[in-house]
Amino acid sequence: MTERKIPFTSLAPGEDAHDIRAAIERVFSSGWFVLGPEVQAFEREFAAASRVSHAVGVGNGTDAIALILKALDIGEGDEVITTPLTAGYTVLAILMAGARPVFADIDPERLTIDPDAVGAAVTPRTKAIVPVHLYGQPADMDAIAKVAARHNLAVIEDCCQAHLATAHDRPVGTIGAAGAFSFYPTKNLGALGDGGAVVTNDRPLADRIARLRNGGQRDRYHHQEPGINSRLDEMQAAILRVRLTHLAGWTNRRRALAATYRGALAGAPVIVPPPLDPGHVYHLFVVKAASRGGPERRDALQRHLEAHGIETLVHYPVSMTRQAAFAFTHPADCPRAVKACDEVLSLPLHTGLSEADLSTVAEHVHTFEDRA
Repeated sequence: MTERKIPFTSLAPGEDAHDIRAAIERVFSSGWFVLGPEVQAFEREFAAASRVSHAVGVGNGTDAIALILKALDIGEGDEVITTPLTAGYTVLAILMAGARPVFADIDPERLTIDPDAVGAAVTPRTKAIVPVHLYGQPADMDAIAKVAARHNLAVIEDCCQAHLATAHDRPVGTIGAAGAFSFYPTKNLGALGDGGAVVTNDRPLADRIARLRNGGQRDRYHHQEPGINSRLDEMQAAILRVRLTHLAGWTNRRRALAATYRGALAGAPVIVPPPLDPGHVYHLFVVKAASRGGPERRDALQRHLEAHGIETLVHYPVSMTRQAAFAFTHPADCPRAVKACDEVLSLPLHTGLSEADLSTVAEHVHTFEDRA
């Protein structure tokens, strides 16, 4: 009998399909497609859901980070500390702002940036820290905030994988100066295209970001300062409004599936990172296939699961410190991040999966040791 294929994710609209079609038709009929009433309504609704005063819709999560930095006057000649275990777009956003990214190694259990490493990386040029709430796991924000206060640094939270996450019961995006979100289709709150938002409790900062996203215009054709073109469109905002009403339920489902995985993988030949904060929203469920000196064991596990119809991905296979695009920054060595990149494997986790699907995945992970 052929085994049922278990996809890594499912992006087609499901229970929300009817309402999404209605939202698209509403925008189509309105004739207003950029920075209109749908964006304004979504900004209000997303701010409320994120428990923050202001949300500003932008083109994508990368722009969200870059716009926050620019609005804080962080740029040329400044250094911004971030994690080497992230998507490259975190680092690209720092470069877009004109600043130099500086990498601080990770906590090997949490897999987010290590606050002690952040403190050691501070120089007189350091102006900000960009912690990433990786895989939906909040970074250790209490410790990071203490480092930032000691050195008078801004904290910009990369929340692109952490919609509705909390760090010690505090909503991500509200702990630093501002938070950046992505609505790329694979995210927990995903659009049917690109989109992003900045959240903050600082009204002047929100106003400046709203101006900067629209060419620096204070009103039409009057450019108060140089800005960029990074506007959330009406169609995506309308779709996100529909999906936002489902997000709390989807988040609870992800947490339940993650708990099932944890139980089912007990004793399996992988390391399951511990749940260090109940505010984790499980954008990804990542395990580590411990290796010595390279990714061979992880890659063998991935091939083993693929042979049984189970799709997996690696987030992320190369540390930012070893990316050719960032070599000119002469990054410090971050050995814990390099080791994690050799070990991590993302198992399927999305709301379309059943408990039986997870049991199947776990069963084949358990059998891997005999085939390694």
